[in-house]
Amino acid sequence: MSAEVIRVMLVDDHAVVRMGFKLLLEGTQDLLVVAEAESGEEAVRTFQMHKPDVLVMDISMPGIGGLEAIDRVLAKEARQKILVLSGHEDVMHARRVLKAGAIGYLTKRSAAEALIEAVKTVFRGKTYLEPQIAQELAVEQVTGNKDPVDSLSEKEFKVFVALAKGQSVLDIAEVMSLSPRTVGTHLYNIKQKLGASNSAELAIIAMRAGLLDI
Repeated sequence: MSAEVIRVMLVDDHAVVRMGFKLLLEGTQDLLVVAEAESGEEAVRTFQMHKPDVLVMDISMPGIGGLEAIDRVLAKEARQKILVLSGHEDVMHARRVLKAGAIGYLTKRSAAEALIEAVKTVFRGKTYLEPQIAQELAVEQVTGNKDPVDSLSEKEFKVFVALAKGQSVLDIAEVMSLSPRTVGTHLYNIKQKLGASNSAELAIIAMRAGLLDI
């Protein structure tokens, strides 16, 4: 009897990256890429049509980005299994995506075997974390050390990262379907919590936390 085929959907804004991961995954007999999307918005619009077993998603993309896409996907299909495949190697992003509802986090630097193992693990409903990140999370829990950025709510965190990347309040409001006034309130709270007085200081804090692609 042939092994069960795991149906995968890839979400990444770089076509070359998607092509590479598709070739890698389909080099394994029991994995099949059934759909691709180049943005969080496209993933949210189309994943229900293809019904993938595992949604493999980047988080740093134009538009709503991966974190917001995770929220919207799970609002439509709470049982959808999501593996985040990210260029970010910091614990903070890993913690955020797990809190948002993804059950796997892997960095793009990982070996090919790790991606295949991660997809299969998430398909079984088990959490998969890159070993280095899992170790850092464990140490963090034991020592109780927290970054001030951890005090931000999910919405505040998304606004914070967008602002640090240079997006305007109006841009963020449009992308996140919020009013400019609401984004302004989030911005005020973010500055209070992080002790920042302007956008430049927010960018520096985000850079130190490893939240920006440099």
